[in-house]
Amino acid sequence: MSNSTAPIPTARFTKAQRLLTPVAFREVFDAPDRKLHQSHLMAFVHSNACDQPRVGMAITKRKVPTAVTRNLIKRLIRENFRVQASKLENKDIVFIVKNSVKGLSNKELKNEINKIFKKIEKK
Repeated sequence: MSNSTAPIPTARFTKAQRLLTPVAFREVFDAPDRKLHQSHLMAFVHSNACDQPRVGMAITKRKVPTAVTRNLIKRLIRENFRVQASKLENKDIVFIVKNSVKGLSNKELKNEINKIFKKIEKK
């Protein structure tokens, strides 16, 4: 028997999967292919030339005043992206908060994020 095995795909969130520069964010905001809306979140989707999908977040203090909540939203988006990145095409995705998430439970927030990723995955 040979020891050659197929590489196991890892579901890691690497630095290459993040949008880091203002130029990369500006490209997505200036010419999005799609805008996906939920009641509290919105995602801008733009095709990229990379060999993998990338995600960025623009979560402002004005919409989400506490750092704890901002970081929770970012963690939930990153986790959902990490799990579903293998199913996504080569897209740049930027999430923003449209409305305050003050009365929103974690489960409802996860559902909104998941719905956006499902819409991206379908196209």
